[in-house]
Formats: sequence, C-alpha cells, structure tokens
Amino acid sequence: MIVEFYTRPDCPLCEEAKIMLKLVQEDQSFIIEEKNINERDEWTEEFGLMIPVIKTGGEIIQYGQVDYPTLSKRLQKNT
Repeated sequence: MIVEFYTRPDCPLCEEAKIMLKLVQEDQSFIIEEKNINERDEWTEEFGLMIPVIKTGGEIIQYGQVDYPTLSKRLQKNT
C-alpha cells in the first residue's frame, strides 16, 4: 500500500504527523510517499490550509492534527 503524505517545509504539525506515520508503519506494511505541496500549484490549492494530509487509494485518511489511533485504524481498513 502506498500512503501519500502531503507536507511543506517548516511545518511543526507535519513533523508530528511524520512521526505518527512511522510509528504506524512499524505495525503495518506501507510505503510513505512524501510530497511537498510547494512543488505543485494544484497541491497547494487543494491542501494548502489542511496540511499535513495523509491519503491512500484516493481517500484522505487524516489531516491537520494527526493521531496514532485514528491513523492506525483508518490505514488498517485500507489494507
């Protein structure tokens, strides 16, 4: 499973979300594709006010304040 992680530099919430993703990754098998929204205008338009955004299978799993229980549960459903 591929998990898309939309972020931008110097984003404290993004750093926390990345830690949560890596913790969940210890229990579940998936690949993290980190995407800097500053690299594409369409990503900035879509996710600019929401980051960090975690997406898989075209579905937003969690955004903003990311927590381990919700992230783990939502990703487990998509495996």
